[in-house]
Amino acid sequence: MTTILLVEDEPLIRELVSAYLRQSGFTLLLAEDGMQAVATASQTQPSLILLDMGLPKLSGWQTIQQLRANDTTARIPIIALTAYAMDDDRQRALELGCDAFEPKPIDFVSLIARMRALIADRAGTAVEGP
Repeated sequence: MTTILLVEDEPLIRELVSAYLRQSGFTLLLAEDGMQAVATASQTQPSLILLDMGLPKLSGWQTIQQLRANDTTARIPIIALTAYAMDDDRQRALELGCDAFEPKPIDFVSLIARMRALIADRAGTAVEGP
């Protein structure tokens, strides 16, 4: 099974994204803030992290830095999911170590395709389903 860590502090968005990903066959882990995200990723090493940037405790920006600085989590693909959709925000997320950037509102077809491509790249294989 492909396990995704969804890091989102807004309950409605978290439920919407969770439902869609589960229907798409992914197994989910959830975190509501950056500190939970770092701890969960370190303990479980998910296949991919979907990371909101506007988080409490540790911002998404700080969370990326901590994940990339830890040998256990440094190679886990990260997709920034954010309402911060300016070009500067996209560039900053990519420079800090995100593998991709998906603006909100979420285009789920694009998101799932990008997720599968990143997971396949990490595994070195093609992924048609989770």
